[in-house]
Amino acid sequence: MNSIGNIIAVNRKKNGMTQPVLAEKLAEHGYDYSYKTISSWEKGLAEPGIMTFVEICRILGITDIYEALYGENPYNPFASLNDEGRDKLNDYASLLIGSHKYDRHPAEVISIVPRRLKLYENRVSAGTGNFLDSDDYQWKEVGDDVSREANFGLHISGDSMEPRYKDKSIVWVKQQSSLTSGNIGIFYLNGDAFCKKYHEEDGKVFLLSLNEKYAPIQVHENDSFRIFGRVLN
Repeated sequence: MNSIGNIIAVNRKKNGMTQPVLAEKLAEHGYDYSYKTISSWEKGLAEPGIMTFVEICRILGITDIYEALYGENPYNPFASLNDEGRDKLNDYASLLIGSHKYDRHPAEVISIVPRRLKLYENRVSAGTGNFLDSDDYQWKEVGDDVSREANFGLHISGDSMEPRYKDKSIVWVKQQSSLTSGNIGIFYLNGDAFCKKYHEEDGKVFLLSLNEKYAPIQVHENDSFRIFGRVLN
């Protein structure tokens, strides 16, 4: 069995790499060791941890750790072939890969952990606009019908967003501080929270209702205005 220190030393030199350079490359991937530590590994005075050794193998191009340790990997189809045979096997593998007939399809992972989101009790269109900082919410278990981007939910109050959103219905929101014109979002304006369509026109900002009987609300420069997020449903 080959020693780990010898494997590192032989392949480092094979790559024309000094110990300080190997230390620098390890540091680039979050493994902070001095060249003196690498020297101690190569002398057999210490050994790197398994994750560090795997990273060293990646840096030095060691693709078969079993072969590096034991000299021959019986499970490696290349082991008994000469260079010409290995080239032919590589060519055949390329044909199989290129055909896509034998692509491996990962198994579908079914999550058994329920997803829960905060559902705030405050209803938008009335009340304070700081509900995201309050404890007035319940955890609600949600399914795949709720977007994975959603961060929280809340109840709609009134009919200003009908027919799309009815009174007391739930909207699911991705928390963000800016919107594109045309997005439906949750807003704070001068002490109230609203669910409206965000609209920009001629440098002005308006909050629009989907129900045409409600007039647009213009956001003025001196207003206290904040965007809580974008409605996803």
